[in-house]
Amino acid sequence: MAESETMSLPVQIGDKRGCSKDKDEDVPSKKPKVESDHENGGALDLNEEEPEEEAGEEDEDGDTFADMMKHGLTEMDVGILKYVSDHEGFSGILKERYSDFVVHEINKQGKTVHLDDLSIPADSEQASETEQLPEESDVLTEEQKKQLGELQLFKNKEGNVTIEVMDDTKEKRTLVHKAIKTQFPGLETKTEEKDGRKLIVAYHAAGKKALAEVKTTAAPRKHFWPKNRGSYCHFALYKENKDTMDAINVLSKFLRLRPNMFSYMGTKDKRAITVQEIAVLKITAERLAHLNKCLMNLKLGNFCYKNHPLKLGELQGNHFTVVIRNISGNGEQVHQAMTSLKKMGFINYFGMQRFGTTAVPTQHVGRAILKNDWNGVVDLILKPRPGAEKEFLVRCREEWAKTQDPEAALKKLPNKRCVEGQLLRGLSMYGKKNIVTAFGLIPRNNRLMYVHSYQSVVWNTMVSRRIDAFGLKAVEGDLVLRGTSAHTLSAEEADTHTIHDIVMPLPGFDVIYPSHHIGEGYREMLTADGLDIDNMRHKVKDYSLAGAYRRVVIRPTDVSWEVIHYDDPRISLVHTDFEKLENKPAPVFIKEGKYRALRMEFSLPPSTYATMAIREVLKLDTSIKKQTQLNSTWFN
Repeated sequence: MAESETMSLPVQIGDKRGCSKDKDEDVPSKKPKVESDHENGGALDLNEEEPEEEAGEEDEDGDTFADMMKHGLTEMDVGILKYVSDHEGFSGILKERYSDFVVHEINKQGKTVHLDDLSIPADSEQASETEQLPEESDVLTEEQKKQLGELQLFKNKEGNVTIEVMDDTKEKRTLVHKAIKTQFPGLETKTEEKDGRKLIVAYHAAGKKALAEVKTTAAPRKHFWPKNRGSYCHFALYKENKDTMDAINVLSKFLRLRPNMFSYMGTKDKRAITVQEIAVLKITAERLAHLNKCLMNLKLGNFCYKNHPLKLGELQGNHFTVVIRNISGNGEQVHQAMTSLKKMGFINYFGMQRFGTTAVPTQHVGRAILKNDWNGVVDLILKPRPGAEKEFLVRCREEWAKTQDPEAALKKLPNKRCVEGQLLRGLSMYGKKNIVTAFGLIPRNNRLMYVHSYQSVVWNTMVSRRIDAFGLKAVEGDLVLRGTSAHTLSAEEADTHTIHDIVMPLPGFDVIYPSHHIGEGYREMLTADGLDIDNMRHKVKDYSLAGAYRRVVIRPTDVSWEVIHYDDPRISLVHTDFEKLENKPAPVFIKEGKYRALRMEFSLPPSTYATMAIREVLKLDTSIKKQTQLNSTWFN
């Protein structure tokens, strides 16, 4: 197998291309399955951490981040060792701009999701709904509309607009309340009494004061909903440089909803431009479309009403458009690399982001959970660790190491929602003798992330051993899927299968293992880690691992590529959905230029990592530790 070459990944430059101002991984199943990692839904960001692993609120500067990454993982640490092809690798710059990585979801029906329509869908009962309040548009003065518009656009999000209703009656006040909420989504209203007069106060639902009231006040009254309209409004969410949950949290604040009112099929990269389908319960397309006036780096469109929400994992996959800038490879090298990707594919490793970016890898925490070593779990998450961290995290860890007092350590954290804060809060509430319950305060997806990352490192390691032992052909003792069950190949059957048919198990209580010596390798690895492969059920049901099957090699579909020339490293090399909606011209490529870029497109099924496909093309080590070392060399 070919050895890795290096790839330059620069200090990242932020894109100045945001939308204008007008503008969970599921529970492990009881039965073994074809591995389906809904959390990833495709590839995660090469430079992105697993959810809520860190407590930080602002980006680290380059030197601090580089210092922290000195203690991070390399591909070798997590079993990523082999390549499919033996072509010569070449260098290039991945994600110099977040617009160099564009992801479009492929929905359940196999249709690629695009944002190409901002119109409101026709609704047979919409007219009758409007007719119920014929005076609504007339109850606000032009000056009031101007003030409310400024409040809606976040120009004064902590302020408010006070309106005195002339000829005050309850009916008139009701009209004003409804007019504000209908014409200015994101604003909420309340009635206050002052000097014997009743005043209507409008305020921003996403303001800090308003959000503080959410826990203590009743939810806003439900809006009228026609009986023949689907209960869920589905829409395309276009986002730039923001992860899916961040985007949903923004929408929920503006609409004053709980985030769990939204459903989706998979989470998408942060450092990227992505388009995916979202569904929300009983919120009109009109209210959603109004949000385009005040959202930054988000755009909503392609609205329609349906009777069902979306479910994690329902997607068929994702389509990627990736730009690798400043490539060193010549035309023949690029052709060989991309032809191999199209014909042979790449090893379906779990990518580096699966294992975290700190000095304490997530799989180590997962191993401690599976061993029922709960003191070890607390120690791994809270103990001081090498490498640079935000100062408040360092103080929190030092306080815990010195006093073992969860309340004292918690006081050092300004953000209590990070994993460390949630664990400390649990220890404060339930005590250090009830760690399992305390650990349960961490969101379930985050807790499962730890045990799944342990499964992943075992899978990566065993796949590398299997390819090292038998190469890229099916052999006796390999596993293939028949339906959802695995079947062990005989020597005769192996002759009729290829490496693209072979699956390997993630360890669990309901899977079988290869009958050749790699199967025994699973047992040896788990035994060395203090685990019994024959007893993968856990005292805590959430951490009982059924196991799953995952294809060893994935062949992308819809593969295409071109080498493009450019002079200005700041220009976009992809024509996005938003730019098309704004009628902005597509980028024009010159015949000769100072730099060359490889623009590639391909589609992948769920649970596969685009970074692993790019690794195969460039022959690079995708670990942030390695890339950070290269950053310094490139930058200097």
